[in-house]
Amino acid sequence: MAEKRNIFLVGPMGAGKSTIGRHLAQMLHLEFHDSDQEIESRTGADIAWVFDVEGEEGFRVRETQVVADLTEKQGIVLATGGGSIQSKEIRNNLSARGIVVYLETTIDKQVARTQRDKRRPLLQVDDPREVLENLAAIRNPLYEEIADVIVKTDEQSAKVVANQIIEQLGF
Repeated sequence: MAEKRNIFLVGPMGAGKSTIGRHLAQMLHLEFHDSDQEIESRTGADIAWVFDVEGEEGFRVRETQVVADLTEKQGIVLATGGGSIQSKEIRNNLSARGIVVYLETTIDKQVARTQRDKRRPLLQVDDPREVLENLAAIRNPLYEEIADVIVKTDEQSAKVVANQIIEQLGF
């Protein structure tokens, strides 16, 4: 696995991709990127605004381009958006251009970690748990399909998870 210099983090909302990704990049002396932050940077607007104006479909088009661009870099850690995995093009780019680490978490943890976060457009509904369960049914098999490594994030700090990833990858 050492020949693949990029590490791509996939997983659901609230799995800790951004936080763990920052630790991982720092520990491995790699550049950190977050696809959602890159979309915000390129559009000059937050994700919620993009969803409001362009809908989820418009957002996904932007996300596909951003992930394609970022995965062409070398020596990066990339935290992807939870739904990016639904794009076959994104799955192919992630699989072909780096090591894919699936950060697995429970619905309970997702609910706890996202309940006060107003920056997640898909969860601004009466029953976010139901949304998370429905998304998990669709997305979890896709995360598993492309993962080189699966790490559970529920009961551990971001730094501990980053260390586990480094150990499993043999870095």
